[in-house]
Amino acid sequence: MNEPEVLNPAVTFEKRRHDFAALENTFRRKANNVSMLRLGVFLGGAALAGWLFYTGQTAFGFLLLLIFYFGFAWLIRMHGRLQYEQEHNRILSQINGEEILRLQGKLNLFDDGARYKDSHHFYTSDLDVFGAHSLFALVSRSVTVSGKNMLANWFQQAAAAPEILARQNAVQEIAPDLEWRQQLEAKARHYKRKTDHLPDFLNWLAQSGFFTDRAWLLVLTFALPLVTVSALALWYFDLLSGYVVAALAFVQYLLHAKFRKAKDEIQERSEDLHKEVSGYVSALEHIESRQFASEKLQQLHGKLYLNNVPASASIKKLAGILDYLAATQNVYLNLLVNSLLMWDFFWLWQLDNWKKTSAPLFEPAVLTLAEVECLASFAAFQFANPSYAVPEISTVPFEIEAAELGHPLIFVSERISNSFTTSGAGKSLIITGSNMSGKSTFLRTVGLNMVLAYAGSAVCAKQFKSFPMQVFTAMRTEDNLAESTSSFYAELKRLKMLLDLTEKPGPVFYFLDEILKGTNSKDRHLGAVALVKQLHKRQASGMVSTHDLELGNLENEMPGAVKNYSFNSKIEGDKIIFDYKLTPGICGSFNASKLMQLMGIAIEEA
Repeated sequence: MNEPEVLNPAVTFEKRRHDFAALENTFRRKANNVSMLRLGVFLGGAALAGWLFYTGQTAFGFLLLLIFYFGFAWLIRMHGRLQYEQEHNRILSQINGEEILRLQGKLNLFDDGARYKDSHHFYTSDLDVFGAHSLFALVSRSVTVSGKNMLANWFQQAAAAPEILARQNAVQEIAPDLEWRQQLEAKARHYKRKTDHLPDFLNWLAQSGFFTDRAWLLVLTFALPLVTVSALALWYFDLLSGYVVAALAFVQYLLHAKFRKAKDEIQERSEDLHKEVSGYVSALEHIESRQFASEKLQQLHGKLYLNNVPASASIKKLAGILDYLAATQNVYLNLLVNSLLMWDFFWLWQLDNWKKTSAPLFEPAVLTLAEVECLASFAAFQFANPSYAVPEISTVPFEIEAAELGHPLIFVSERISNSFTTSGAGKSLIITGSNMSGKSTFLRTVGLNMVLAYAGSAVCAKQFKSFPMQVFTAMRTEDNLAESTSSFYAELKRLKMLLDLTEKPGPVFYFLDEILKGTNSKDRHLGAVALVKQLHKRQASGMVSTHDLELGNLENEMPGAVKNYSFNSKIEGDKIIFDYKLTPGICGSFNASKLMQLMGIAIEEA
């Protein structure tokens, strides 16, 4: 289903959503027709065989039953395939519908990564990386729990410059291939799981096998079924007493009873893991079937092979073993196969063999799939936003050069964007402005795009260049009643974290919003000035938003180290008009009094 790309991604997504929905309906009709045919075959075969038996044509009756049995089984398989295609196209239609919702900013239906929120992290809470209406909800297309965890980690920690470039090249390769990316996501969604069993499973794989130190039991696993089935055949032809068969079956029963606890633990785990393991197979096959040009994707592709055996084939074999182990959860089947064939022991032996030969490939394969999911997420984000820029990684310390930089989580027809540049250590951009003029939003705009850039993603800008740095924010400090901590003290602790961070090697770029707002204006000014001067002497630069106009005097006191910018507004009648544009210099317009008047507070005009 490859159609030429159109300029507007929304048009592409809507067309694909409609086309896949139509295919879903087509396969639903086919599945329903086969279901009716299957019922007809069953009833017709039973009726015809019954008539043959009734008329004494026993041989033809059994032959007909055999023919209808295989025909019925074939129809069951066909029905299963049609149902899979129906569900697959439903998922693809849903994926494209979700892309449209993301373009509209309706992110409440997506996984927002709230479980990754950490108020003590250097920046994720202040920049809305996780949680409601977050960057994670906007960008993530990962399906596996491992893929989501890895993407969260990429957002929490900047990659080194070579890794950023490697990710960018990989994203550029797969971004235009919408069909391949959406097929990967859809295949993984067939077995979507919310719980991450991988750590426990990896620990289980590292444990010794069931037959370790039980060589005698392994001999019985193969010998007893052969002897029991032979005895059963001899009994059928009246060549052996039935007591012998019963005794042999009883021996098998005793063995199963003796090792029931150990077997049950493995079977319970295997039953829970079967669907999760099956989900990896389809997605891995999709990755293995493609040839890649970028170095990173080639390296990831190479990790999916061990001794020329693809990971999908190895894990598919594991899925089959787990499936056979889970089969004896059926009481009647368990009684039959475990009394005659040592069924559970045989598949436990197969599992032991798999662990010895293929277990080393499992974790690298799962992590490789997770990494491809992350790269595909960035590729989908870039495809959906073709005007976004691929960042240039600067080699000039502390350099940031942004043209038409916008906030990726603001969804309006005409997003307001701003441009600015800075470079060198010890620089502070003091940003003043009236209430609601856009100071805090601008700080988050810069910070969030830096997080995207350092993860390897495109950014919401016409052009963007940045030197890799540790981002730090102090913007949303709140009191903590459980810890008897006031908001002012919480902010001081946050600033102490910044000072400790800047004593370590490595560049830091900070975003401080209305610092020390919890104290009086004199102490706030003295503290802010002291902090800026202290940071000036360290491997740090950043932005400080404030209502304190006197802080702007530092530009004259520290020429070249401090630069003033502002966001301004104007009052026309009872309206306050904002342009949300970054302007050089200190703010010259204020609106607090007007805002209070509009809220009904009787303030006398000066």
